[in-house]
Amino acid sequence: MMLNDPEQTGGMPEQPEVGFAEPVTAATAPASPTVPAALAAEGIPTRFACFVTGTDTEIGKTLVSSAILHKLVQQGVRACGMKPIAAGAEERDGVLHNEDAAMLREAGNVNLPQHITTPFMLREPCAPHIAASLEGVTIEPVAIMTAYAEILGASDATVVEGVGGFCVPFSDDFDSAGLAVQLNLPVILVVGMRLGCISHALLTAEAIISRGLVLAGWVANQVDPDMRFVDENIAALEQRMPAPLLGRVPRLDQASAAQAATFIELAGLPGWPATRA
Repeated sequence: MMLNDPEQTGGMPEQPEVGFAEPVTAATAPASPTVPAALAAEGIPTRFACFVTGTDTEIGKTLVSSAILHKLVQQGVRACGMKPIAAGAEERDGVLHNEDAAMLREAGNVNLPQHITTPFMLREPCAPHIAASLEGVTIEPVAIMTAYAEILGASDATVVEGVGGFCVPFSDDFDSAGLAVQLNLPVILVVGMRLGCISHALLTAEAIISRGLVLAGWVANQVDPDMRFVDENIAALEQRMPAPLLGRVPRLDQASAAQAATFIELAGLPGWPATRA
């Protein structure tokens, strides 16, 4: 049964019953997902690229995206992160700075100008279409796709992080879902574990698949340290999500890409580089 088949149910190893998730090891890693039919028809890609989205804003997309980049760098490949739109930037020494965009740059090992990795850097920390309007900027796909092409030419692997949830508007006729469609990359969904996450996750998965995109997998990220019945919620999602669980990231006191990377396993994803001896 292929990834994103609505009849698929679970099949992943059981998670620990109590407490935080354990770092991924050979014994605890989730099973490798099947190559999606949409990708298999064209051949498994020779390079890795993905689009990371989330069930909401402030849900852990940057942490998971950086963790993916960290694992790629450990594999010895040239890896570059891209955050096409970053809303919430402050000026430092005459240059706009955004913490999420900076974290992605630090996690990768390909150094490109900021206007390539983040074509739209906006000052106001609000919805992108509002921030862009305040600055008299129109967020258009051409600039993003041009920058993405440059990143492809300079790297072996690329992680593109979306903005907010999956359908965040950028302008009157362009949004995050439209960007994902134009990029046409396998999507990794970060599910923020808190009350209401089951519905948010399933609706987002439905929106991704309805646009013809491949939902390659999802990551459970515990954003609410006091959430009750975390294991039960994850079990319910495993039964219903049409893609495999790639890992569980617990609440980290001092979150870093390296630390989060120990809780996710991506080796079975299309295009993931083989482990080097």
